[in-house]
Amino acid sequence: MKTDIEIAQAAKMKPITEIAELVGLSDDDLELYGNYKAKVKLDVLTRLQNAEKSKLVLVTAITPTPAGEGKTTTTVGLGQALNKLGKKAVIALREPSLGPTMGVKGGAAGGGYAQVIPMEDINLHFTGDLHAIGVAHNLLSAALDNHIKQGNQLAIDPTQVRWPRVVDMNDRALRNIVVGLGGKAHGTPREDHFMITVASEIMAILCLANDLMELKEKIKAIVVGYTYAGEAVTAGDLKVAGAMTALLKDALKPNLVQTLENTPAFIHGGPFANIAHGCNSIMATKMAMRLGEITVTEAGFGADLGAEKFYHIKCRYAGLKPDVTVLVATIRALKMHGGVGRDQLTEENLEALSIGIANLEKHVENIQKFGVPLVVAINRFPQDTMAELELVREKCEAMQVKVALSEVWAKGGEGGLELAEKVTALLEGEQSNFRFLYDQTLPIKEKIELIAREVYGADGVNFSSQALKQIKRYTELGYARLPICMAKTQSSISDDPTLRGRPSGFTVSVREINLSAGAGFLVPLTGPVLTMPGLPKQPAAEAIDIDADGRISGLF
Repeated sequence: MKTDIEIAQAAKMKPITEIAELVGLSDDDLELYGNYKAKVKLDVLTRLQNAEKSKLVLVTAITPTPAGEGKTTTTVGLGQALNKLGKKAVIALREPSLGPTMGVKGGAAGGGYAQVIPMEDINLHFTGDLHAIGVAHNLLSAALDNHIKQGNQLAIDPTQVRWPRVVDMNDRALRNIVVGLGGKAHGTPREDHFMITVASEIMAILCLANDLMELKEKIKAIVVGYTYAGEAVTAGDLKVAGAMTALLKDALKPNLVQTLENTPAFIHGGPFANIAHGCNSIMATKMAMRLGEITVTEAGFGADLGAEKFYHIKCRYAGLKPDVTVLVATIRALKMHGGVGRDQLTEENLEALSIGIANLEKHVENIQKFGVPLVVAINRFPQDTMAELELVREKCEAMQVKVALSEVWAKGGEGGLELAEKVTALLEGEQSNFRFLYDQTLPIKEKIELIAREVYGADGVNFSSQALKQIKRYTELGYARLPICMAKTQSSISDDPTLRGRPSGFTVSVREINLSAGAGFLVPLTGPVLTMPGLPKQPAAEAIDIDADGRISGLF
């Protein structure tokens, strides 16, 4: 059986100019990065601002397990299948981070015969967006420490600096550091830390900006720390917002590539969903929606994280209204939620599957609360039995939810035709009544409690004394109306990663709340959430190699 990278390398790619022509873009609209990838100029959005918007389909998933769910694979396969049905579909995805690529996951561009290509480029540097974000972020870090060193006219309290440094790699040794050592000439010693680049507020801002000038204004609003008097200090105060935006001017332009079946795909921005909002950029989504009839996009991890943040944050700031949501599930993952060990997943187990379906049911209920029509996609694995597949179908029908079998990993678009037909039927026959679960004017504490109660199923929220003090400070500083971006484990609907299935009788613990004033949201930290991952005992990087001809192997 071919690996993902072998399948990708055997694909017959079309020049990116031909892919652009499929959606009405000319050579003048593109900035080429070789023959098979390009950035699309921002004035395309201005030119098409009055164009009819396409239908918007969000792909999300049940709670992730080590068994895999295949959300990106399903997104790509659905886009390919819709084009086979004669629809003009465009895909919008996030960019992979080098941290997971070299760490636990390996490549992240779909899988099997539902991939975006060129796979190696997308996973390794791509068009340099993440590097630009990292440099812009670290410019602000440098300017902050330099200001303190050069007289500290803003009276910044070094113990209240809230702006870390970033690198796009999993490196646990950088979670806690001390900067400014070596004497007076080297700065003011203080504790600091690194985050992975995709957790940077700059990444979130890039993905939530509607144009270049809004990007600059959002950067100006970043709060980097506080003065001795407790006043907020911003990037605008440090006078580097213009330089940071200049570093990001090309990174803001969406990237255009293609799938194995030559479906146009925008891949742009990559915030994590467990510590950020987990969606690709507004710019890329809007561009896709003006160039196609149907836009298929995804949100990271399970629906309790990615979909909730897509609805409450991205849709709020972009003015989007999703028309259909696809909820991806696998028999394997549902059996794990029912208590089956990873080494027993190939054995039929209807009892465990029936228990694990409770996780699927909770995600279905949550999506329905937002008023969006829904299709459950069963991402089929070869070991799935007919009895197991039929049980999931029966449970979905009992919930009055459409369900479709997806075999896009093995068959590409052909394997997603049933799903594409169900999605198309909903788009043509059912109206989305999309709504938010909370109003921005609610107090901070109430918004957090509502998400915990309605989305996670918690009995309540336990706020630490530090979190309560921060809520008071942010309210006094005028940030109470910001949406909430929960930082939570992806491994459970609750904040306890060991609780699979549909947990109940639990309380969510909020230990602190970070302010992302530039991005425009508050980030409550729950449970053991890390903003800098570490490498596993055997990193994926150990399997990656390159030969004398420059051919890469082992990426996935």
